[in-house]
Amino acid sequence: QVHLVETGGGLVQSGGSLTLSCAASGSLFSIYKMGWYRQAPGQQRELVATVNRQTGSTFYQDSVKGRFTIPRDSAQDTVLLQMNRLKPEDTAIYYCTARTWDEGDYWGRGTQVTVSS
Repeated sequence: QVHLVETGGGLVQSGGSLTLSCAASGSLFSIYKMGWYRQAPGQQRELVATVNRQTGSTFYQDSVKGRFTIPRDSAQDTVLLQMNRLKPEDTAIYYCTARTWDEGDYWGRGTQVTVSS
């Protein structure tokens, strides 16, 4: 079992920055990938960014490339999402996810990010 808790969401003006944090607990040894999804009102949940804990490789959705970063020096039980130059279209609930070798995917409850224009 893996438990994920997101923090760091809030209200920010367009062009501002926020850093989301996801703390993982439980069977940390089983996690090989962590990342972030988001879901805006009336839209499907979409992948934002991931980091492979084994290789260190990262993936970013095109719309956030160059603005969002998952720092590579995060602790093993934490994944951050540094968000810069935020836009109103980044407004969504952001969910942390962890993919494990043998138990599938786990999700946090989400944290709201609102970007005002």
